Amino acid sequence: MEVLPEPWFDLMRYRAVRLREALYEAELAEKFLEEGLVRNAAGKAFQSWKAIVAAYSVDKIEELGRAFPGRKKLRGARRVVDKAVWIVAIMPTTALKKVAQIVGGDVDLYTNIALLLCEYQYNGPDPEGILSVYPDDDAAVKDVKRLVEKAKELARQLHL
Repeated sequence: MEVLPEPWFDLMRYRAVRLREALYEAELAEKFLEEGLVRNAAGKAFQSWKAIVAAYSVDKIEELGRAFPGRKKLRGARRVVDKAVWIVAIMPTTALKKVAQIVGGDVDLYTNIALLLCEYQYNGPDPEGILSVYPDDDAAVKDVKRLVEKAKELARQLHL
């Protein structure tokens, strides 16, 4: 198993590994769908998408630096890194939309679907639309497939 390189040392190698991760997670999402495990598939599609956003954010590191100013001490280490680089490395869900807006294009648009699928993964379908916008599993399956296809397309565009 390949260890994820630390982006503060090698951003391009980090991006390449995140793109492979996106493809692996997308493949797992598809397998879960085949088995009827829709909520698990939604989780894997979301993880695939987070890896895509992280990979694409590498080219926007300067803009991210303006959006996420400051430095961040790494847990358990004496090293301090730019907060933007830390965001790219961790890609916390709470920063996902802001990062995606900076990256722009399809990355931004499909991040909305990814976040809805993340919500669905935890809450399941909700016919009343209170805990999830997906009234049933079939509605979620459509977005899982859509997100997985876009993740695979974008991963290939950056050419592994």
